[in-house]
Amino acid sequence: MGVMRAGFHLAAGMTVGLFGGSFNPAHAGHAHVVETARQRLGLGAVIWLVSPQNPLKSSAETAPLSQRMASVRRFARAGDIVSDFETRAGTAYTIDTLKALTQRFPQTHFVWIMGGDSLAGFHRWRDWQAIARLMPMVIVARPQQAMKSLYAPAAARLRPYRRPEAEARGLSRLAPPAWIYLKAPLHPASSTAIRAQKGKNFGI
Repeated sequence: MGVMRAGFHLAAGMTVGLFGGSFNPAHAGHAHVVETARQRLGLGAVIWLVSPQNPLKSSAETAPLSQRMASVRRFARAGDIVSDFETRAGTAYTIDTLKALTQRFPQTHFVWIMGGDSLAGFHRWRDWQAIARLMPMVIVARPQQAMKSLYAPAAARLRPYRRPEAEARGLSRLAPPAWIYLKAPLHPASSTAIRAQKGKNFGI
């Protein structure tokens, strides 16, 4: 896979956070997760990976990719990358996307970013244990999910590899599996609530 196929270039040695999702639509809660991870881990850049279609969600409720990428650009910070890499690479599952990225950029220090709500259902992702073995992960607390996510099947299975928040700055250099849970101030925004509100506004 060449640089044009990826759609972006990453310099060797960079510390890069990967934040994936449907972003249907993106909202301030997503930005809060990214900024918390960026500041606490000292990330050099963040790539927002906009999924063409979440395998765990219905395509009927998912807006077109172009609209969702536009919604992400409203929240991404200067220097961030908003990418349709999964579409370019032809990957349908996160594990395949991350493998493709690590193969394309072997000298980049990647960290997988998740909100606590994603950790709660992480055990339902394809090859989720392989994701944990592939790169370090940072999970940022989300409203109504803090306790549930930490007692979810994936968190229980990965508990021996959890590192203290004090080690966040060096997380990207740790050999996986390694993950940190950040108990940041909670942000209430959610894509589900936004879609529901739009439905009310338009009489759907």
